[in-house]
Amino acid sequence: MSDIWNPWHGCRRYSDGCRNCYVYRRDESIGVDASKVRKTAAFDLPVRRKRGGGYSVPPQSALFLCMTSDFFIEEADEWRGDIWRMIRLRRDVFFTVITKRIARLPACLPPDWGGGWDNFRLICTMENQREADNRLPLLLDAPIKHKGIACEPLLSPVRFNPPLDDRIEIVVAGGESGVNARPCRYEWILDIREQCKNAGVSFWFKQTGANFIKDGREYKIPRRLQHEQAKKANINLD
Repeated sequence: MSDIWNPWHGCRRYSDGCRNCYVYRRDESIGVDASKVRKTAAFDLPVRRKRGGGYSVPPQSALFLCMTSDFFIEEADEWRGDIWRMIRLRRDVFFTVITKRIARLPACLPPDWGGGWDNFRLICTMENQREADNRLPLLLDAPIKHKGIACEPLLSPVRFNPPLDDRIEIVVAGGESGVNARPCRYEWILDIREQCKNAGVSFWFKQTGANFIKDGREYKIPRRLQHEQAKKANINLD
């Protein structure tokens, strides 16, 4: 089972996929400035211990890291070393980072990184063709043992160049949520799936988004049904 670890909160919009960011929507609803990056009370979560001495996060857990920020945002540079130390210590936990800031990776890795750590996965967001062209070469060249791609929110057709290969473990695709969601077309999803199938890469159609177009018809899908409708399409590839 996967859980979430947010050692800091807040982010700055970085590319087109950030326009309708859910973190901004949620923070604005409670009068919080989402652009202010700050440490959270969960900063040391993986190394906390229970009264009996064991870790609060048990061995064999999986944690998604920085889901209300970006792990490589500049404002967190002074804190990231502590996070790397916790990831290094908890080799029995698998950590996943989803980022748009793949260009900052070389400047943010710890000195003992080498060719990557077995318990760390990096998923790079590529929401449209421009960002796929910019970010895919950086991801492929990155010294990371476990790599994935998130085409979410998917805002245009995406053709991966160079084509996908076994350096990529999974591609996740899905539409945009929220009242201002931009359209996601089913043919875009299917084309990415076909590229994954041809390369032998796992594919997960995660959610439809709120504004979904299939066979020329536009569907307004409530948030509570977006994951369910994607699952019903039955197009995932293991």
